[in-house]
Amino acid sequence: MKIRTKLTLGVGLLFILITLLTYVGAKSINALKNDTENILVANYNTLEYARNMLMALDDLSTDKGAIRKIEENLAKQQANITEIGEKEATEQLRKHLAQLKMNNFDNTIHLLIRKDIAEIMRLNMEAIQRKSDVAKQTAASSTIWIAITGTLCFVIAFTLLINLPSNIASPIKKLTESIKQIAANDYSQRVYFQDHSEYGELARSFNTMAEKLEEYNNSNLSQLLFEKKRIETLINNMHDPVIGLDENKKILFANDEALKVTGLKAEQLIGQQAQDVSVINDLMRSLIKDLIVPEKNNSDKKQPIKIFANSKESYFEKELIDIAIVPTGEKQKKHIGHVIVLKNITPFKELDFAKTNFIATISHELKTPISSIKMSTQLLEKQKTGTINEEQKQLIDSIKDDSQRLLKITSELLNLSQVETGNIQLNIQKSTPYQILKYAQEAVKVQAEQKQIQLLTDVEENLPDVKADTEKTAWVLINFLTNAIHYSPELSKITISIKQEEQLVSFSVTDQGKGIEKRYKDKIFDKYFQVPGSIKSGTGLGLAISKEFIEAQNGTIGVESEIGMGSSFFFKLGVG
Repeated sequence: MKIRTKLTLGVGLLFILITLLTYVGAKSINALKNDTENILVANYNTLEYARNMLMALDDLSTDKGAIRKIEENLAKQQANITEIGEKEATEQLRKHLAQLKMNNFDNTIHLLIRKDIAEIMRLNMEAIQRKSDVAKQTAASSTIWIAITGTLCFVIAFTLLINLPSNIASPIKKLTESIKQIAANDYSQRVYFQDHSEYGELARSFNTMAEKLEEYNNSNLSQLLFEKKRIETLINNMHDPVIGLDENKKILFANDEALKVTGLKAEQLIGQQAQDVSVINDLMRSLIKDLIVPEKNNSDKKQPIKIFANSKESYFEKELIDIAIVPTGEKQKKHIGHVIVLKNITPFKELDFAKTNFIATISHELKTPISSIKMSTQLLEKQKTGTINEEQKQLIDSIKDDSQRLLKITSELLNLSQVETGNIQLNIQKSTPYQILKYAQEAVKVQAEQKQIQLLTDVEENLPDVKADTEKTAWVLINFLTNAIHYSPELSKITISIKQEEQLVSFSVTDQGKGIEKRYKDKIFDKYFQVPGSIKSGTGLGLAISKEFIEAQNGTIGVESEIGMGSSFFFKLGVG
């Protein structure tokens, strides 16, 4: 039986016994009270009335109101008749009183009245004696019942007092002795309880602990050292730098690659506090920055770390791994340190640079002939170069559209090469939102008219200037509008909103297209990404470049969209 159940039953039984004893005592006292009230109310009052009548009878010759007093007390007596024979005696007294009123000086009647009153008093005195005997009997019976109940309560309480503490204390004493044996390095000690109480569970947990301690005590230290050496060798043979720290940021190990990139010796690194090493080593300061001051926004992509080692520039991606274990015999994980791994991405970075340079070169080389094609088509459209038929006009329009598309693609690729090489050239100055809006509207006016789409504006008055590169900010707004026109049905509406939000100015473009599924919203600003199932157009770079342009100006960019409800692309810039 569980200890809690035992305590509940013991305390509950004592509560029942106390309630029973209280009930018996209260019932006995109530019986005595009823018997006493019987004597007081029924008999004592009658004696009081009789005494008053006798006193009034004695004053009959001197007090004119004596007859009235006798009548009043007689009326009270008639209402308080409780004993056998009392009614007849009272009736006899009433008749004699009537005769007395007719002949006030007849001594015989006086004597008869006294005799009647004496009879009434006698009957009540006998009743008092009888009822007193009943009360005594009730008191004796109550005493017996209270004694029996009290004795029963005492016996049960005494039994609980003897047995319950020993049931609780004895296992604790036994367990304490076993713990003392464990403390004395006797790990073979075990505790056994047959019942299934909390002590049984405690004994099982204690025995598990003792088994683990015995296992650790009997383990082979040389085997542990061998395994430790094996792990150290594996770490040292890794091609990526690896640094291990404990929960207090003390450096436990660092492989040879880590020593090379940090430029430190093993004794300057291993066994030292990471904070102390970071004071003299810039790379170490960069590696533990996240441990000292956790980043507020972990969703942003982390930039690779550029390190000059082995006479060349190398690029590494930092991975910070939290190490947590579940200690033997416990259920909760415990944090025991971190491992910093630097993945060498130099070959990939070199390939990326080569790709970016190739794109930039090709885009630059293509831009000139494409511009020439555009100019040639414009010349062909002029009447001076000769008349053209309808089929030729359609071919020229097709060439114009394709050259315009190619020119847009090459411009995006050139912008991308600037972004990837970190050579974004910004001309940050105070720019008026109205000028940016006007520039963007003019740029997409023809496209909107071709699909008969209305461009609506919701612009607050007296907007402050923003800190921005006017050209690149307008490019982003144009890109939003171009996408909105492309994905909106004909005869629909596109709303351009510009509003102030505290120290920011928000630009947004809301269309009536089919919207973007929730699962694609986080990828919409990734390079080359296009929503599956949508009409392919362009390179998928416009939104990625827009994001880079806005964030380079310390702004934020985002999208709000629901399927069937259209999309709203927005960016926010600081007030100038």
